[in-house]
Amino acid sequence: MNKFFKCFLVWLTAAAASFGAAAGPAAVSSPDGRIAVTVSTDKAGRLSYSVSRDSHVVLAPSRLGLVLRGVPDMADGFRITKTDRRHIDETWRPVWGEESEIRNNCNELRVSLAQPKTAPGRAISVVFRVFNDGVGFRYEFPRQKTLQDFVIMDELTEFAFTAPHRSWSLPVEGIRFYEGLFRELPLDSIGWASTPVTIRDDQARLSMALHEANLTDYAAMNVRATPGSPVLRAALTPWASGEKVFVTDTRVTPWRTLIITDNDGDMMLSRIMLNLNEPCRIDDTSWVRPARYMGVWWCYHMKTATWEDGPRHGATTDNVIRHMDFAARHGFDGVLVEGWNHDWRTWDFSFTRPYDDFDIDSITAFGRAHNVALIGHNETGGKTLNYEAQLDSAMDFYHDKGVHYVKTGYVGDFLDNRERHSSQYGVRHYRKVIERAARSQICIDNHEPVIPTGLQRTYPNLMTQEGVRGQEWDAWCPEGGNPPSHTVTLPFTRLLAGPVDFTPGTFCFENPVFPKTRVLTTLAKQLALFVILYSPLQMASDQIENYEANPGPLAFLSECPTDWERTLYPEAEIGRYITVARHAKDSDTWYLASATGEEARTSTVPLTFLTPGVTYLATIYRDGPDADYLTNPTPVTIEQRRLTAADTLTLPLARSGGYAVRLTRI
Repeated sequence: MNKFFKCFLVWLTAAAASFGAAAGPAAVSSPDGRIAVTVSTDKAGRLSYSVSRDSHVVLAPSRLGLVLRGVPDMADGFRITKTDRRHIDETWRPVWGEESEIRNNCNELRVSLAQPKTAPGRAISVVFRVFNDGVGFRYEFPRQKTLQDFVIMDELTEFAFTAPHRSWSLPVEGIRFYEGLFRELPLDSIGWASTPVTIRDDQARLSMALHEANLTDYAAMNVRATPGSPVLRAALTPWASGEKVFVTDTRVTPWRTLIITDNDGDMMLSRIMLNLNEPCRIDDTSWVRPARYMGVWWCYHMKTATWEDGPRHGATTDNVIRHMDFAARHGFDGVLVEGWNHDWRTWDFSFTRPYDDFDIDSITAFGRAHNVALIGHNETGGKTLNYEAQLDSAMDFYHDKGVHYVKTGYVGDFLDNRERHSSQYGVRHYRKVIERAARSQICIDNHEPVIPTGLQRTYPNLMTQEGVRGQEWDAWCPEGGNPPSHTVTLPFTRLLAGPVDFTPGTFCFENPVFPKTRVLTTLAKQLALFVILYSPLQMASDQIENYEANPGPLAFLSECPTDWERTLYPEAEIGRYITVARHAKDSDTWYLASATGEEARTSTVPLTFLTPGVTYLATIYRDGPDADYLTNPTPVTIEQRRLTAADTLTLPLARSGGYAVRLTRI
């Protein structure tokens, strides 16, 4: 064979890959070459993919496919007809977040597929994007004569891990609104679990997380394990009638995502989920502003006030103005008010009719004069049809009153007594509210949500969500409160899905209503959680009286930002401890916070993230010398030191303790 002919064959092979010829497996790697994905079909035309990192098999061949209603399944008979590849490398700026810039750097493989024997002409695609820290993939369904609207009854997507690794997850059944404690279990023992599922491959020393991105007009992806097998399979949340997804105008599934990193800290820095969402669709985002706030809220849990009107009604004009005055004097941007509207006695809510003792015009006028926002509240009781019937009037009402933040709620085991919150029914409703709120320049804090999947990139007015066993459980939980490990597990699990409205900042550790239930942290850890548990709308949970009794710690909450330039994790081990360093946006100030679980420890952090050659004044709020979350939770030592990038900060943490440090450039 002459030299020219050899060159021609090389060119022909490359051209075939570029222009659509596809025979045998297709492969794509991450930009740094460490993660590789291979896609192939077997003799029966069943489609599968596998994932490796540094030649270590992360996922063995894992099946892909869908079961449909009334038409042939997308399960076998596939033939790869074409492969297309492209490199994506861009940097974008989120409206708010844990950093001011995010790099989207990945290699994409689009695998076009046909089922010539099953349905002549029916074609779909599976698209993979491989990042340096993980993988995302989704199904795409071009509209065609043989594939118009259709119904998905099951998704066959598998994640074939190679061993029953340690994992942390929440069960789907028996947990309402994702408000549970994450269980550490072998992968084959998790049953029907919601995502994110956090996974530790101890042999390869990998930290991983399985979730999804861009959940749009589809059912949320849970996973189901089979005892004795490390293979997880997608288990979509069904409609009450049994169907999983009605595919109409939205012709793509959410992205299935797997973060793969060397350690727990790097896992929390992954932005795969955000990068797999669409760019911002709101042209003017000047009204979308991060904030710290307090509320007429903890008093209800302490039974000193009631949501419904009456002699102990909490949402009165005088009480709200009292809170706004306190907020203005102590650096809070807003006041949440629950229980302002008819009718908390029947839970047949009007979203435009205040109680008679709540003068919204006087309250908003006072707020404008003192630069404190009223944060509205729309509890629906899970009655989405009632809410949607009033949605336009509710959003117009708030917009006319100058209210730009609304907390929504969906307490109730089912939406409209029928559908699960994370079903396609619920997903459609939540999206409708977010999009309608954006048109009225209203930001949403969604409680009892579907688990977040990065939609805040597209609609940054979706600022935070609950979907967590939050601080309210420390008021009435029959188990006595959230255990110390809970808040040092959440950053590695629930927070991988997005911001969380946990509501830290409780300073009072006595509970007159449920004396055996209390906050199982030190006071210093409550300050640390204000930084650790990220939310651009961060609520300080406690009552005015308890803040007035602790002016020193209150000073930290009063000025702690909720929008960041950069984030680092100097120390991190799931369930045991976490330390985060965050650089405040448009500032020369860093915030360093650390928290621990059941065990006391010493935190040691080199301050190399500071600007070299610059001196910083560190104001430190740490556990007092005798602090203990059970016997003596309140002592806080406040001190100042001068530190530079050459220094290492070493501080002791009590059991379930913490510290919070403000580092201001001198």
